[in-house]
Amino acid sequence: MSAPETTLLPAPKRRIHPAWIVAAVAFLALVGAAGFRAAPGVLMVPLQSEFGWSTTVLSAAVSINLVLFGLTAPFAAALMERFGVRIVTSVALVLIGAGSALTVLVNESWQILLTWGLLIGLGTGSMALVFAATIANTWFVKSRGLVIGILTAGSAAGQLVFLPFIAALAQDAGWRQASLLIAAGALAVVPLVLKFLKNSPAEAGVLPYGADAGTVPAAGPGAGPGAAGTAGPGPAGAAGAEEPSRNAAVRALQVLKRASRVRTFWALAAGFAICGATTNGLIGTHFIPSAHDHGMSTTTAAGLLAVVGIFDIVGTIASGWLTDRFNPRILLAVYYQFRGIGLLVLPLLLSATVQPSMIVFVVIYGLDWVATVPPTAAICREVFGADGSVVFGWVFAAHQLGAAAAALAAGAVRDATGHYTYAWFGAAAMCTIAAVISATIRKDTAAKKPAPVPA
Repeated sequence: MSAPETTLLPAPKRRIHPAWIVAAVAFLALVGAAGFRAAPGVLMVPLQSEFGWSTTVLSAAVSINLVLFGLTAPFAAALMERFGVRIVTSVALVLIGAGSALTVLVNESWQILLTWGLLIGLGTGSMALVFAATIANTWFVKSRGLVIGILTAGSAAGQLVFLPFIAALAQDAGWRQASLLIAAGALAVVPLVLKFLKNSPAEAGVLPYGADAGTVPAAGPGAGPGAAGTAGPGPAGAAGAEEPSRNAAVRALQVLKRASRVRTFWALAAGFAICGATTNGLIGTHFIPSAHDHGMSTTTAAGLLAVVGIFDIVGTIASGWLTDRFNPRILLAVYYQFRGIGLLVLPLLLSATVQPSMIVFVVIYGLDWVATVPPTAAICREVFGADGSVVFGWVFAAHQLGAAAAALAAGAVRDATGHYTYAWFGAAAMCTIAAVISATIRKDTAAKKPAPVPA
C-alpha cells in the first residue's frame, strides 16, 4: 500500500515564509544565550579584587564552561532531532539564566566552577553554533549559508548588546548586578521560543524555504517529533528518518564513529580547535585583562570588544553569502591566515589609550571572528549529508576544547610571566597551521550516504 500523498505546499499568500520567523526567533535566542560569552573577560578583574582568586583559577572556570559548551553540542543536536528545537532551546536558556543568577551567591572558588562552569556550560553548549546549523538545515533549502551566517552573528550581537552594560555595571553597581543582567537576558527570550520556534516545516504546514513544490525533502535534523512522514528520497531521508527516534546520546556517538573514519572530519576538527583557541579562549577571555595590564580601563577595553561584535555581524553574514558562492576550503584558509597576522601584531598595539592601529585591529579581527562557521558547516553538510548537523556538533566540540585549553594556558602564562605576549605569538603560529590544513581539505564524500547502524 503506497504512502498517502503529502499535502505540504508552499504558502504563496504569505508575505513572510515561516522559516524567516523561526530564524528571527532563533537569532534572538542566540543573542540571549550569548550574554555570558562576554562576561568572563569583564568580571575577571572585579572577582580577583573581591576574592583574591588567581587568573588561573578563574580561567579554569572558563575552561570548564568551554569544554562543556563544546561536548554538549553534538548531544544537543541529537536531542533536537529527538525532542525538537523548542524544548531543548528553552531548557538551555533556563540553565544559562540560573547559572548567571546563582553566581551572585558565590563566595568560594569551587562555587564559580559550578555556576560559570557546569550550569552555564551545559546551557550554552545546548545553544551552541550547532543550533544555527540545525535551524538552517531544517528550514532552508535556499540561502542556507546566508542563514547560518546571520544566526551565527546572533552570538556577536549578544556580545554587542550585553558587553557595554556588563562593563558599566561591573564598574559602577558591581559585578553581581552584571550577572543578574545576563540572567534576565537569557530568560526573557524563553516565552518567544515557546510560542514561535516551530520544530519543523511540517509542524507549520509548509515546505522549507526554497524547496521545490514537486518534492518533499527530509525532515532532517531538528525536525523533532511530529515530522515523521515528511522524509523523501536521498541520503537525508535515509539517515534522518530512522535515527532521530533513537536515544540521542547513541545517535551522537554513532555519527561520531562514522565521521571519525573520514579524514575531512579530523581536518575540520583541528582547524576549528584553533579557531576556538584564538576567539573564545584568548581574545574573548583574556583581551580585557591584557588591556588592563597595559593601563587601559575595563570599560574602554569592553567597548573595543563590542566593536569586534559589530564587525563580526558584518563579517559572518558576508561569509555566509560568500560560502554560497565560493569554495569554503579557500575561504577558511584566508580567514585563518588573516587572524594569525592580527594576533602577531597585537602585543605591539596594546597601550593605555586607544590608538588608530588598535581600531584597525579590532575591525579586521571582528570581520574574521566567527566567519569560519558558515564554510565549516557547509563542508560538514557537503561531506556528511544527513549527519551534517551532528557532525558539526562534534567539530564544534573541538572548537570549544581548543578554546578551553587556550583560556587555561593563557591564564597560566600570565601568572608565570606577568604578561600575555607569548600567548598571542603562539596563537598566531597556530592560525598559520589552521590555514594550511583548511586549504588541503579533500572533497571526500565517502560518508555522505551512511548505512544505518543497528540499534
